[in-house]
Amino acid sequence: MRAALPSDEAAWRQLWSGYLDFYRVDLAEETTQRTWRRILDPESAVLCIVAEVEGQVRGFAHCVVHENTWETQPVCYLEDLFVAPAARGQGVAATLIEWLRNAMRAEGWARVYWVTKADNARARRLYDRFAPVDDVVRYMIRSA
Repeated sequence: MRAALPSDEAAWRQLWSGYLDFYRVDLAEETTQRTWRRILDPESAVLCIVAEVEGQVRGFAHCVVHENTWETQPVCYLEDLFVAPAARGQGVAATLIEWLRNAMRAEGWARVYWVTKADNARARRLYDRFAPVDDVVRYMIRSA
């Protein structure tokens, strides 16, 4: 596990494409480019941790560390987690989450949190090993 490097762009883009396909999302290239730039920008709150297995980037976790009103420490929102299909079932996703849990302790974050689709059964089996589901219902207002 390590922070994404500029040299990871091609591998990241391939994984990112798979992630977007999984969620049936079609993003503008401009959004993908901006996301990659923010990942590499040390001033950005967006982090990207990659899982490298035998010299190949096999998964990523995108996070946003931010202040909040319920704790005195920052919190980490795990926004995107994806593992290449060929690497699934090998503990890559669990290792990414464990890395974040360790970073939480080391950095003094109050918590790491994330959401997933209710029908994402495979991911939820993993997530249930780390934390219980809470009773939050999400609402979203879009600008367009």
